[in-house]
Amino acid sequence: MSDLKQAALDYHALPHPGKISVEPSKPCATQYDLSLAYTPGVAEPVRAIQADPEAAYRYTAKGNLVAVITDGTAVLGLGNTGALAGKPVMEGKGVLFKRFAGIDVFDIEVEAETAQRFIETVKAIAPTFGGINLEDIAAPHCFEIERELSAALDIPVFHDDQHGTAVIIAAGLLNALEIQGKRLDEARIVCLGAGSAGIAAMRLLKLIGADPARLLMVDRQGVIHAGRDGLNRYKQEFAVETDRRTLGEALDGADVFIGVSGPDLMSAAMLRSMAPGPVVFALSNPDPEIAPELASATRDDLILATGRSDYPNQANNVLGFPFIFRGALDVRATAINDEMKIAAVHAIRQLAHEPVPAEVTAAYGDRELAFGPGYILPTPLDPRLGRRVPAAVARAAIASGVARAPWPIHYPTD
Repeated sequence: MSDLKQAALDYHALPHPGKISVEPSKPCATQYDLSLAYTPGVAEPVRAIQADPEAAYRYTAKGNLVAVITDGTAVLGLGNTGALAGKPVMEGKGVLFKRFAGIDVFDIEVEAETAQRFIETVKAIAPTFGGINLEDIAAPHCFEIERELSAALDIPVFHDDQHGTAVIIAAGLLNALEIQGKRLDEARIVCLGAGSAGIAAMRLLKLIGADPARLLMVDRQGVIHAGRDGLNRYKQEFAVETDRRTLGEALDGADVFIGVSGPDLMSAAMLRSMAPGPVVFALSNPDPEIAPELASATRDDLILATGRSDYPNQANNVLGFPFIFRGALDVRATAINDEMKIAAVHAIRQLAHEPVPAEVTAAYGDRELAFGPGYILPTPLDPRLGRRVPAAVARAAIASGVARAPWPIHYPTD
């Protein structure tokens, strides 16, 4: 472990500090180049944008530029580290945007003592960008921040910890239930963790057909039920009439467990109490709610997903957010709405049903990758994600009326 720590520090420090850089996209080698890049030539696009703000998408990098913004209040599993300490994570997100979807990123770390101060800061800098990716912001402020920014801005605002996680959970769960011979609308689902990821995931599952009466959400105080006092309005949305009070009671007879909480909170006894053919998404990272070895030894009829890359069925947000933004940017969407998120769910889900290209199999050590209990989601290195998901998202943006540009010429029409 000490070797890994030092390797990680060296990776970030050498040969140059950090993981991202800014490079010019136009030649700047001659006096004439300089006259076009800056004065006097730069005055022409300034005038054009002043006359028509939409011209910024033609003459600047705005249309392919996303802000990855945090206040540092919920960084990875480390908690409230402060904004500056979150910068390596924001740079890392920039690497993923560029590597998987060709999207440029400025990472922005904001010192803001209140949610409203953060909101005003983002509003003030928003004209620079084609989209806003909110990152590592603690609940419940993250809900207020996203809601207000989405209402105020005419570019997509997307909190990946909420919606990116929800999209991947939904895609994987639909496939896992299909394999287990179960229906989403009949499944009893327990979600451990009532923060941003858990609430967004349960909202999305309801949108695609889950029965609200069959959803139980569990936080540190136990089951969120209708008789509980002190619930904020986001948890209140999931308060149901039930006499179950503990995680163990909630899981008795359940079909699905979704963990977005912390390590080792699900016991073997809890897993044994679940219904036949259970689906377990133990997504706490790096240490899941139940160790995969213990889960596999306890039930031989389960489908298990984690957030880790060293086990099958990794539920990784990189399957979603770069491609969702790619589709949104390509049609200049004013928002990333529910229709676009649902389109991403089904595009990702369907891809797992199809034969895997040889180059993807080779990248994973020739491990067998075929739709089944050990392969319910495509891998992050599957190049088809970069075509299928953006196209599905763009199509949904156009159909739902939030696109400002026509169907991209480089997208397939079928």
